[in-house]
Amino acid sequence: MEEVRSVKGHKVTLSNRGAGTITGVNAVISFDPNEVLLETEQGVLLIKGSDLNVTRLTLEKGEVEVDGRVDSFTYSDLKPGLKGENGFFNRLFK
Repeated sequence: MEEVRSVKGHKVTLSNRGAGTITGVNAVISFDPNEVLLETEQGVLLIKGSDLNVTRLTLEKGEVEVDGRVDSFTYSDLKPGLKGENGFFNRLFK
């Protein structure tokens, strides 16, 4: 029997490069004051900045709120957990 997975909506809302809401989040992979790494419906999302905080996390609804100074959003279609010399996380954290 084939697994059917419904695709939730994914939305990023950012106000003044400081406060943001992300929907369609499946998991928070990691976070620190300079980076937040999320698994979303549209791939892995890396948020870079400074003084970043995850202020609200509601995985049941797939929502995350972040504040701080946001410098960039970067998406990857790679799945979390891919390993190897050329894996996403190895390239990301070099």
